[in-house]
Amino acid sequence: MTTMEASQQRPRLTSLSHGGGCGCKIAPGVLSGLLQSMPAMQALPQLMVGHESSDDAAVYRLNDQQALIATTDFFMPIVDDPYDFGRIAATNALSDIYAMGGTPIMALALVGMPINVLPHEDIAQILNGGASACAAAGAPVVGGHSIDSVEPIYGLAAMGLAHPDHIRRNTDAQAGDKLVLGKALGVGVYSAALKKEALTPAQYQAMIASTTQLNTPGARLATLDGVHAMTDVTGFGLLGHALELARESGLTARLQAHNLPWLPDVPKLAADGLLTGASARNWESYGHDVSLDPAIDDTLRALLCDPQTSGGLLVACRPDTVDAVLAQFHQDGMAQAAVIGELHEAGSCHIEAVTA
Repeated sequence: MTTMEASQQRPRLTSLSHGGGCGCKIAPGVLSGLLQSMPAMQALPQLMVGHESSDDAAVYRLNDQQALIATTDFFMPIVDDPYDFGRIAATNALSDIYAMGGTPIMALALVGMPINVLPHEDIAQILNGGASACAAAGAPVVGGHSIDSVEPIYGLAAMGLAHPDHIRRNTDAQAGDKLVLGKALGVGVYSAALKKEALTPAQYQAMIASTTQLNTPGARLATLDGVHAMTDVTGFGLLGHALELARESGLTARLQAHNLPWLPDVPKLAADGLLTGASARNWESYGHDVSLDPAIDDTLRALLCDPQTSGGLLVACRPDTVDAVLAQFHQDGMAQAAVIGELHEAGSCHIEAVTA
């Protein structure tokens, strides 16, 4: 068999799954209903963060100087290149550690693959890609678990450390805080374009560069007194994750749509109809808690709900800390970091999106 024949017989990774990346997430409204029946946790003095809030990871205090952060994340392919898929999935999983203010220390691989459908060398490349992202974060893959699955699935169970005083939760934002976003938006739109073979090579490279960029600023941002809360923007879109932060803190977030950073050509691609089904599901789940400026049309609304894979950190900080927050993002290579809104005392809804 020639190399070309082998390539032609290889299935596209994205063709083997019904969804991709963080767009695979169960819609927030459905997830909320499923979690309602979970039993209350036993009171544990050492447990700093559990499932009682919408935080990105669990946190367990080990001693006065160390808290253990634990999280897991996995999904189906968002791209067809196996190595890139592994890098993206691992970067996305590690993001939750950074969003809590920690530094990753190790990870376990979670692997489900259609072993008789996908070439074994492709599966190996997925694992290699994930290991490379973890190595860049200084968090080796030390084990894991694998199953034979109908659809390809890859991700991590990741652990990290932080000082207990530096844990940053969704619940601690304050009225008057500015909201700073670390990465440009539009990964969901790009993934929709990729599936329809409408993504240019330059756009693909922009997508890979964004989704494989580690959210390393999180650990250093958490040491700033003026940084009160952090989360990362992933499958529920900007509106969904800003809503979690505002709701948990008992505040209203006002987002300024004109300040949002976009990956190249994303608004045009969206206007051409290249949107994910997850965007509509997200709006259906939480739109009742969002007030939109009349100038925001259906396309912009869909973009605000666009599911991000390995998206940027969303930081709530005092106005006098904004320059330091932006400087840290820029130092770590996140040039598109921007102030995108602010938090106010709770109003009639938890999110207001305005155009000016």
